[in-house]
Amino acid sequence: MDNLTHSLAGAVLGRMGLKGLSPRAMPALIVSANLPDIDSWIAPWVGLSARTFHRGFTHGVGGLVVLPFVTVAMIWLWERLRPGKDGPIRIDGLLLACFLGTLSHPILDFMNTYGVRFLEPMSHRWFYGDTLFIVDPWIWIMLILGLEFSWWAERRGKNWQTPAIGMFGLVLAYIGLNAAISSTAVAAARPLIERVEQPRMIVAGELPLTFWKRQVMWRGEKLGGTVDYDPLLGARLDPGIVPLNLDDQRLATAAKTDPEVCNFLFWSRMPQVIERDGHAYLSDQRFPALRRVTFMVPLDKR
Repeated sequence: MDNLTHSLAGAVLGRMGLKGLSPRAMPALIVSANLPDIDSWIAPWVGLSARTFHRGFTHGVGGLVVLPFVTVAMIWLWERLRPGKDGPIRIDGLLLACFLGTLSHPILDFMNTYGVRFLEPMSHRWFYGDTLFIVDPWIWIMLILGLEFSWWAERRGKNWQTPAIGMFGLVLAYIGLNAAISSTAVAAARPLIERVEQPRMIVAGELPLTFWKRQVMWRGEKLGGTVDYDPLLGARLDPGIVPLNLDDQRLATAAKTDPEVCNFLFWSRMPQVIERDGHAYLSDQRFPALRRVTFMVPLDKR
């Protein structure tokens, strides 16, 4: 998910009562909820592309062990430089807040088709939720309202935790609804796909703003395509069925010699070879509208 969502999630966790764990717990929750994305900045230092390194160690078990301590160290150093008015920080409470803030990040990132490697560094396996689009303004609205109602209640001396808890519960219900829509979309698309080819993979692709719709992506042994799903209109098979071209000799050759192609295949969930302007590229079905440098790797070097 985007970093605004992660920041709002950390803030709402604080308004639910976690900010009482320690002075500075509120900024610690927001920082820790974003810190796993530091992997995109670290990637060049370890000789990997951001695409390959992202959502790995810092989003997995390793990150949950290391990053809360990193956040506590950052907050402690800031407290030493600029002591707060609420008294000394409580390390145990601050560490718990940082752990929960860090944990919120991979859970949210799991919700979309990009995936998360929860078990890093023990396993490189990807996990996919296929539930939320990577930027979801509806979640922004719910989390912002939760914060605003909580602040409003606190200013009036009322229970300020209840509004945040209520909106957090509404977000969970929204995620559950989206998971049900994705499951229904896959079930509705399957019989249409089977008329063309026996599917090996069916993925419910989320759409921005229109959360109730899905672009279902599918692939068989050699062909791939999409199905448009709307709960009101049902499922419609897109006639634009294309070959996956995974038997292209250029891919087989590049996979043995080109590190960038190997990195892309490690990351890719639905790889395919496409032709553009007479040249071959390795791409991914999940991001057809974003086939730029990030999601396309040339197979025939110029």
